[in-house]
Amino acid sequence: MKKDIHPTYHHDTKITCACGNTFISGSVLKEIRVEICSACHPFFTGEKRLVDTEGRVDKFLRRREVAKKTQAKKLRERESIKS
Repeated sequence: MKKDIHPTYHHDTKITCACGNTFISGSVLKEIRVEICSACHPFFTGEKRLVDTEGRVDKFLRRREVAKKTQAKKLRERESIKS
């Protein structure tokens, strides 16, 4: 390997979560800040809450409601044609 081209690896990188949890790991960065960790993620905590930082879940739910209304409208139209 070539010398002096690789970044310095830190064995004591401090990782800080938005919830306040901190832990030590290894990385080429000295300090890392994350939005979510195993202490606050719903999968690991068992909570039934949605983690949605960009509104994706709400957007999906709105699209699903519109699709249900459209499907019901088409079903009513088919019923009226049959009658």
